[in-house]
Amino acid sequence: MSDKTSPRAHMGDAEHLSALGFEGTYERSMSLWGTMALGFTYLSPLVAIYAYFAYSLSIGGPPSVFWIVIVGAGQLLVALVMGEVVSQYPIAGGIYPWARRLWGRRYAWMAAWVYIWAMIVTITAVAEYGSGFLANLVGIPLDENGLLPAGWTLGLTIVLLVIALLFNLGGTRMTSRVARIGLAAELTGVVGLGLYLLIFDRKNDFSVFFDSFGKGDGNYMGAFVGAALIGLFMFYGFEACGDVAEEVADASRRVPRAMYLTIFVGGVSALMSFVGYVLAAPNLAAIVSGEDPNPIPSILESALGPVGEKIFLVIACMAFLSCVLSLQAAASRLLHSFARDGMLPASTWLAKLSPRTQVPTNAIVVASVIPMVIAVIVFVLPDTLVQITSFAVLGIYVAFQAIVLASLRQRFMGWKPAGPFSLGAWGMVVNIGALIYGIIAIILLLLGATFSLMDNYVTWIGLVVVLVVGALYLFIARPDKKSTSPEGDAIAVAAKMRAHVG
Repeated sequence: MSDKTSPRAHMGDAEHLSALGFEGTYERSMSLWGTMALGFTYLSPLVAIYAYFAYSLSIGGPPSVFWIVIVGAGQLLVALVMGEVVSQYPIAGGIYPWARRLWGRRYAWMAAWVYIWAMIVTITAVAEYGSGFLANLVGIPLDENGLLPAGWTLGLTIVLLVIALLFNLGGTRMTSRVARIGLAAELTGVVGLGLYLLIFDRKNDFSVFFDSFGKGDGNYMGAFVGAALIGLFMFYGFEACGDVAEEVADASRRVPRAMYLTIFVGGVSALMSFVGYVLAAPNLAAIVSGEDPNPIPSILESALGPVGEKIFLVIACMAFLSCVLSLQAAASRLLHSFARDGMLPASTWLAKLSPRTQVPTNAIVVASVIPMVIAVIVFVLPDTLVQITSFAVLGIYVAFQAIVLASLRQRFMGWKPAGPFSLGAWGMVVNIGALIYGIIAIILLLLGATFSLMDNYVTWIGLVVVLVVGALYLFIARPDKKSTSPEGDAIAVAAKMRAHVG
């Protein structure tokens, strides 16, 4: 992982971008930590743990915590592959330009089309889960089943989406500033609280992490594999660092670092949070049995008291807001990257940058309004929330593997990444490992916790519908014929960059 012969040592950001066929139009005001904050708040361990803590325990018991380590290690392989790609191609939009330059226009269209919808659905899901925290903070009463009334859920979801939209419209500096505040809130909410629970409010022994609590009926492996969802639903978001590459100074070096920091810090934070909640649970058996489907508020009240719980709710609301903001920012940059190549309907409108803030305001609005529409659908069909969330994660993993596969294909054709960050001789091994991991992850997401395609039908049908619609548009409207941007040039660009050094 050296950059001793790096072409970027002699190329500035503008020169590098020009060599790739683009003129820099964004404001480069994001630092390494601002970029990492964006990826971290997108990954958001606080959001993931809150949303799936009880679910994972009800499937696999306390040993499901090990999936945080397993999936984190697998996603690190994917991040290493993407790090080499973004180091050579520090272009806004991430998945789309990477797929285009590694393979071609049609391939990039399908990968980015799936990814766009997965991100938009994820924005909705995070705002939906965040509405519960916001309701607790402002004191909205729950119904007789201990749930937030659907009307309040919809209203507060829209509130979170609108607030995040307004911050994003403020420009890159505003987005980076809010993301850093969100990072601080997340670290306080997961690391700080996790340490407090471990040290001062431990009610269970560490041995519970090796106790299945009877899950699996004698065949625990099936239950353990089903609990993989706690990790799979968590470790993405690092790629958002690449979505804003044209807004980062020294992007070829800093974006890969931000990706790895996002996974490492996010994984450690998630572990501390999950372990803290398990060990502080007053009635762990009730959570594992499914009798207590929303245990975190009671754990917090027991450990922190009413005042401490309110402080945590403030932190949690900040974390959810920053997560929605980061998702909107990443999705808008992907839409803009797609549109400036003429690959989307209304491309001219979507590709416009604000002359004042230098951000794609129209794309930001789209990345906010469509989630609002989906939130209305969830209001009408509330049981679909978990399933559409599963589709979102599945779509993201499919898009990730599109990059991993395209990268591996280029390696077999002779590509040696020419950015500052390089895995060297380990590149092929890591790439193959990332592909194997990704295929297994996609299978697990398709099958779900019950190992049944039929029980998880909304997830895979959603993916099929998105793929079919995208393919029909591609072959009927032929957006690929309207675009003249470079494609499939990974080997040629690497040679050009090395020649620049010489």
